[in-house]
Amino acid sequence: MRKIRLGIVLSAALALTWTAGCHSAEKQKTGPVETVDARLVQSVAQQAPTEIRATGTLHARQSAMLSAQVVGRVLQVLVREGDAVRAGQTLAVLDDATERAGMDQASAAAKAAESQQAAAQADATLAASTLARYKQLQAEKSVSPQEMDEMSQRATSATQRLQALREQVKAARAQEASAQAMLGYTHLRAPFAGVITARLADPGALASPGVPLLQIDQAGPLQLEVTVDESAIGLVHRGMKVPVTLDGAGAANLTGVVAEILPAADPTSHTFLVKIDLGSSSTLRAGMYGSAAIAAGAHSAILVPRSAVVQRGSLSCAYVRNTNGIADLRYVTLGSVHGAQVEVLSGIAAGETLVDEPGDRDLAGKRIASQSGTVQSGEAQQ
Repeated sequence: MRKIRLGIVLSAALALTWTAGCHSAEKQKTGPVETVDARLVQSVAQQAPTEIRATGTLHARQSAMLSAQVVGRVLQVLVREGDAVRAGQTLAVLDDATERAGMDQASAAAKAAESQQAAAQADATLAASTLARYKQLQAEKSVSPQEMDEMSQRATSATQRLQALREQVKAARAQEASAQAMLGYTHLRAPFAGVITARLADPGALASPGVPLLQIDQAGPLQLEVTVDESAIGLVHRGMKVPVTLDGAGAANLTGVVAEILPAADPTSHTFLVKIDLGSSSTLRAGMYGSAAIAAGAHSAILVPRSAVVQRGSLSCAYVRNTNGIADLRYVTLGSVHGAQVEVLSGIAAGETLVDEPGDRDLAGKRIASQSGTVQSGEAQQ
């Protein structure tokens, strides 16, 4: 009996303790809500430009991959990546022993042909003067017709031999010029002023025609080469200005001008290559990834200031003040950016109030008091 009474007392004590804990938790839960001052903005529904994003990479307006035109061992590579070079500057030197021997042989052959031509010229001159004297003697009837015919034939032969040797000299000189050109191919020179972007060979390597050794990009402004789907190519024309966004560090948004549209589409991807001229900038580098926005009309959209959107890891979110003045954390899906505003595809409706520039603060569940009144999204970007 005493054990039963003791169990009842313990049960009652536990029940009182649990009840007190619940009351304490309820008091803690219904305690005062923290109030935070913040600048507020409002989402708006309005017409936004429709854009087609065309992506691509930056290229020099002119680029060349340099390779040897003769077979030879690389003796020197005089430049490295990033070096600025002038037009005609020697970039690499190949072993020229074979080409120099060919040059010496061609020069010797040209000199021999010129010597033979000089001798033939003397013979032709002598034959011509002798023939002139024979003609005078013929008028005086001092030479026979046979002697006259022999002298005439001798002068004609001398003239023909001279003409043949002149052609041989031309051929020998052409061979010499060809050998000189082959010797020049052992020195790789810059075709234009620019920057070395790739060095693909070092001294000791065997160079041969078609094997790249160096790449050079022309100095000056770059071009963004993008691919545009065939369904949108009608929106693009030469000379039109397009906003360009670059992902490179320090590269700001730019305005480019369409310089060239390739007339034929790629048969596999059904896209056209469009080249967009960009202005000079020290922050731009060939190979950077970027995109161009091609205008394609307008559409209804919900816009909010970009400053009201924060990143939580890989997710975009915003603090929305509800009807009770409490901040709710909303995860949103973003669309195109328009200056200081960004489209919200889901997560926020038009006319809702958002916290502007929340930073790293955790405002979820806190009461939001406006610092200077709520402003429209369009006013926030001014």
